[in-house]
Amino acid sequence: MSSADKYILAIDLGTSGPKVALFSTQGELIGSEFEETKVMLFPDGGAEQSPDDWWSAIQTAGKRLLAKGLVSSDDIVAIASTAQWSGTVAVDQEGNAIWNAIIWMDSRGAPYIHKMADGFPKVERYSLPKLINWIRLTGGAPSNAGKDPIAHILYFKDVHPDIYQRTYKFLEPMDYISLRLTGKFAASFNSIVLHWVTDNRDIENVTYHEGLLKLAGVDRAKLPDLKPANSILGHLRPDIARDWGLREDVQVLMGSPDVHSAAIGSGAVRDYEPHLYVGTSGWLICHVPFKKTDIFHNLGALPSAIPGRYILTNEQESAGGCLQYLRNVILFPQDELSTGGRPANTYQLLDQMAERTPAGSGKLIFTPWLYGERAPIDDHLVRGGFYNQSLSTTRADMVRAVFEGVAYNARWLLKYIEQFNKRPVEALNMVGGGAKSNIWCQIHADVLNRPIRQVKDPIEANVRGAALLASAGLGYLKYDEIGTRVKITNTYTPNPDHRKIYDELFQEFLAIYESNRKIYARLNRPN
Repeated sequence: MSSADKYILAIDLGTSGPKVALFSTQGELIGSEFEETKVMLFPDGGAEQSPDDWWSAIQTAGKRLLAKGLVSSDDIVAIASTAQWSGTVAVDQEGNAIWNAIIWMDSRGAPYIHKMADGFPKVERYSLPKLINWIRLTGGAPSNAGKDPIAHILYFKDVHPDIYQRTYKFLEPMDYISLRLTGKFAASFNSIVLHWVTDNRDIENVTYHEGLLKLAGVDRAKLPDLKPANSILGHLRPDIARDWGLREDVQVLMGSPDVHSAAIGSGAVRDYEPHLYVGTSGWLICHVPFKKTDIFHNLGALPSAIPGRYILTNEQESAGGCLQYLRNVILFPQDELSTGGRPANTYQLLDQMAERTPAGSGKLIFTPWLYGERAPIDDHLVRGGFYNQSLSTTRADMVRAVFEGVAYNARWLLKYIEQFNKRPVEALNMVGGGAKSNIWCQIHADVLNRPIRQVKDPIEANVRGAALLASAGLGYLKYDEIGTRVKITNTYTPNPDHRKIYDELFQEFLAIYESNRKIYARLNRPN
């Protein structure tokens, strides 16, 4: 199929808001627009967003991008989407959201997971027979933290039974966007995984499993039908095509969650080739040629965005979100002590402060567990903070310590990734907003003691991945060509002068968790 002058509109629904971008079918970025959306956090561990706000923001960003006239609308052949994973949107039969979306940060479903997984003999809060069955069929098991969609649905069923009854389908955020685009209710083989009710043993034919549905107590009828990853879902709804000025034969791909699409957009698509994502959350992920699970460190090889492939998945709850917290809550809050708005170039200023501060931040250690943790420990009660602070600690020390603390967390995860794969990681492609920071790339190289390859346009990794997947799905590219379409801007090598201090502080970072985890559990356990 000819790719001359053909383009793909890609949508990435992130936690902070949607980005809409135009790519050529060969992966060249033409332009993008972003529109912010709000997150609602509640004292009981709730985290929600408005699906209507999502759609409104997508419409605003998309129309603003298309109005630039960067390409002829007649040459846009497809729409691909990606989105934050592990969320739940309850919709009625007309496709209307009947409640706020419960997103990946929400832990209110934890008690229902504990009850569902209970039994003897027990391993890490799981009944051993149930755990073995989950792993055998799905490749993993529901998180104890209660942040998976199955926990969200059980929360609805218990706390809001009227919403549960009224719901026609429970959808992942990505699949909700696909519904708005096409009018079709569906989930992909990879978007459905974290419901933990599918049989993933045949990666070419993922199906719901009656026994797992019965164990969860969820009605099959309330879940969408399944389609292969990266398959064509259908055509764009005619009313949207007219509103956006697009052809009515524009095809909409199934898309993949952000974890999967970022792997593609990072260019690290070969088996065992990892990428490090530093966005609001973070992860360290690679494709693998096998199905395998490490339940103790929340690692599992699950269906990939590339048909017939597996991807080793994990997530660290707070990464770039820690720097955002530092900016918004500690340095520039809107309160009685505020002296004005924050500088427009705040992140560049933070980079400068981190760069001029010696490695190790005066032995100040920041732990980035501001909203609990998933991997390599599944602990939604753990919390973050600064350790070893003294009267000589400077604000610059605190800034650099946040950069370093996120990198220590990635190093913690790296250890178990290498154990899982039974081979060392040679280098990592880095993407996400954090990869825009040269000093953060260098700090990751120093802390992880691995070369870091800074991907060009790193903040576009998700939308680029969605576009490249669509291009491959439509035949404009071969899957094994995708890596050649992603460019590397810089490679950062470890500074040997920093090895000693980072090895020392990383060991203390681990000790902080072990010494304090019971305190966190007592302080943050629900009453």
